[in-house]
Order: sequence, then structure tokens, then C-alpha cells
Amino acid sequence: MSRRVTQRDIARMTGVSQATVSLVLNNRTGDDVRIAPETRQRVLDAIRTTGYVADPVARRLVSGRNRILGVFTYEPVFPSTAADFYHPFLVGIEQRAEQLGCDLLLFTSHAEQRRIFHADSRIGIADGTILLGRRVDRDDLVRLVGEGHAFVSVGRRDDAGGPVPCVGADYPAAVAALVERAGALGHTRIGYLGTGGPAESHADRLRGFAPGGDRLHLPPSGSPSGSPAESLSGSPAGSLSGWLDAIERERLTAVFLEEHADAVALVVAARARGWSVPGDLSVVALGEPAGAGPLDEEITRLRIPRREMGWQAVDQLTAAIESGGAGSAAGSAAAVQRLLPCTIHGGATLVSRR
Repeated sequence: MSRRVTQRDIARMTGVSQATVSLVLNNRTGDDVRIAPETRQRVLDAIRTTGYVADPVARRLVSGRNRILGVFTYEPVFPSTAADFYHPFLVGIEQRAEQLGCDLLLFTSHAEQRRIFHADSRIGIADGTILLGRRVDRDDLVRLVGEGHAFVSVGRRDDAGGPVPCVGADYPAAVAALVERAGALGHTRIGYLGTGGPAESHADRLRGFAPGGDRLHLPPSGSPSGSPAESLSGSPAGSLSGWLDAIERERLTAVFLEEHADAVALVVAARARGWSVPGDLSVVALGEPAGAGPLDEEITRLRIPRREMGWQAVDQLTAAIESGGAGSAAGSAAAVQRLLPCTIHGGATLVSRR
């Protein structure tokens, strides 16, 4: 196997010093760098012809950057059912990184307790890190913000000793628009079925729903006064029955469900009870399906801009790296936290009240 081409080889081929090759390779310009355009082009041609690849450690010593972006996931993203949900985020991240000429490094951690900072942490290898997952470790966020690491969270996060740089979905505006649409269709008693927290994405949905008056929050226990719990879709059928009992008792004509899987489960259970969906009950999902399912096109739901969130997370991270920090110079939340609009899949489960 032939040996790896070095900067010294490029210098010898082009008749320049190794220092000149390094300056061209790192795109150094300015009054203190005097390289004739034809010399610069000759070096660039030699780099392309030989397929020279700069040593990442050497480049980091010169420029402080190696054009590697880390991706840390707090949940398994493949292979699993959840992989289908996270796939568009990853596609957006990969496509934008490729356009910018950056490599991606997927960080892994102990399966039982995923943490960025641990004894064998390799976060320093990357120029910056993108965080992906519904729940992000609070201690990790505090340390990332406090130590000034370049990072961006995919999804809005509450402050952690300061604003957390993020690209998220504008759930409050989208849910409020759906509530308004339901009202225009004649629905006055509407239920929100879900936890409403502690994950920020759930809290934001509930905030957009704005419970009060004829808008009720029904946690998964099936009672307006019940305590928040996890998603109901994997719970026993009795839990679904409790939710349906609460819907009937409260005389709700439309319900919004935090998770798409819960909306599917509720539609199936309601129809098994003899209810017409959407005739007797309109159903709206405030999330995306994890994978292909028989009711995916039928159910009215939010469309989360997942690919665009991944794409813009890369843009925001690389801008932070270039500016030398995790946020803007002013450090304001508005400058480092970006919310993208959701769209609505019309479906067929939100109709006029009978």
C-alpha cells in the first residue's frame, strides 16, 4: 500500500515551502500572508490531484478547528421504532453537514445513563455538539452552558444557568391554531390528553392549548385532577377505557393527544366502544407517527419540521463555532433560540360538531 501523502510531498511537487502549503490548506489570507494567486492555485491543484487529506490533529493545531461536528443522542435512534421518528432529524443534520464540508461524529454513552460528561468523554474531539432526544440531562446542560461549549439542542430547552442554544418547533403557536380551528368547527368542550410535562415539548403543547373553562387537561390517569404520567399507548386497555369514561363524563366533543401513538390507540378503543370517530368525537394528534401505520393519513395532526430542525441546528452550530462561542455576542435568548413553525396534516378526524 502506498504511503499517505504529506504536506512535505505537496511542497516538493509545487516548489514551495511546507509553510506555504499549510497557509493555503488553511485558507489563510490577509496583509501578513503574501502568496501569489498562481502559486496558491498550483498548491490547490496538487492537493486535488494527489487526494491529500490533512491530518485533523494538525489542522486543529493551526486553526483551532477540525470540521468535525458531534451528535449526542439521549435515546437510541437506531435500530428501533423510534428510529423512524428521529430519521428526518438525522437526514437534515447529515445533508447540511455534507454541504458545509463537515464530518459527523456520533457519540455514544452507557445505555442505562446517557451522559455527555463521563470518564471517557470524547466531546473535545468535535468542534461542537448537537444534542438530540426528548429529554436532555439537566446537569449536562448546566455544564455545557457554564463552560461555554459550542452546542445546539434540537428542541427547545429551559434555561440551564443561561439560555440554551436550540432549534425547536413552535408548538404553542401550532396548538393554539388547532384549538382555534376546532372552535370554528363548533367544538366548545375540548380535552387535552397527555402529561403536559416535564419534557419541554409536552409543556409547550399544553401551553398552546391553554386549559381553562371548557378546555380541560386530562392526564393519562383519565381524570382532570390526576397526576401526569407517561404516554398511554403502551398502557393496559383499562387506562384507555378510563380516558373514554372521562371524555363521556366531561361531555367532550374533541380531544387533542400529545402523542400520535396515543391518538391511534384512542381512535381504535373509541370505535370498539361503538363511537363514531370523528362523528361523535374529533381526535387530533399533536405529534408525528414513529413509523408507518394504518391510521397515519386519517388522523389530523401536527407536522413537525424535523428535517429543517436538523438542518438549521448545523447552521446555528457552525455559526457559533466560527464566532468562537455557543451563542450570539449579546447572549440573548432570542439570538440563540430558534423556533420553526409547524404545519398541519388535515386528515379526517377533526370535523364540525354534530
